[in-house]
Amino acid sequence: MNTELGLLFGKICLITGASRGIGRQTAECFAKQGAVVYANARRAGCLEEWAKEISAEERGKIIPLYFDITNTEEVRQGVLKLKKEEGRIDVLVNNAGMVTNELLGMISKDKMREMFEVNVFGLLDLTQIVSTRFMMKQKSGSIINIASAVGVEGSQGQIAYSASKGAVVSMTKSMAKELAPYNIRVNALAPGMIQTERIKETVRDVYKGNIPPIRLGRLGEPQEIADGCLYLASDLSCYTTGQVLTISGGLVL
Repeated sequence: MNTELGLLFGKICLITGASRGIGRQTAECFAKQGAVVYANARRAGCLEEWAKEISAEERGKIIPLYFDITNTEEVRQGVLKLKKEEGRIDVLVNNAGMVTNELLGMISKDKMREMFEVNVFGLLDLTQIVSTRFMMKQKSGSIINIASAVGVEGSQGQIAYSASKGAVVSMTKSMAKELAPYNIRVNALAPGMIQTERIKETVRDVYKGNIPPIRLGRLGEPQEIADGCLYLASDLSCYTTGQVLTISGGLVL
């Protein structure tokens, strides 16, 4: 592994939900490490200026790829476009997700179904296509599922979201067992309270403006989650699979 060229030099990566927050930071991190990053978002055109700017500055490059992860045909067409252009996918980061905050008595089944469509079924669709059409044939790959600390521990006022991320945790472990014979590693990252717009809403709505007792005394930064993704994407973690890496500043111990 030639680290002078970057930990991900020459690797083809696909990151969903790259328009903001953790997804965008991870795409930038991967490009700095020499990767060719296909950055996914739902709204066509929203990544163009940013992708050009990062590609001009870093060793790798960012290529926008637009599709809605809840639309199976759009997912298929997006992956086929990538296959035509690159012929392989080395890293998949399933980052796209949604969250709503409701107490038990206020949970809407329709909203919960919508959340599972994005957080669970969309992740499953994309992972199925990428693993069978690319990684199983090339006998290599790293799949990183962005779960959540609440998917491990639960959270008051986030029963539906916790359930969806709990599904991601259990899916990760099952996928890892099934894909290991093909030299495909599957791991999950479980962020705690990270400074994104989504978490700011959660602090306001669920915690009434009070930050929970984080033992390191602060909210996390998106870059700290991107660094965790970098470890799991690179050959530094070549003997790591089926694991849930919690990055929460001690919120979960």
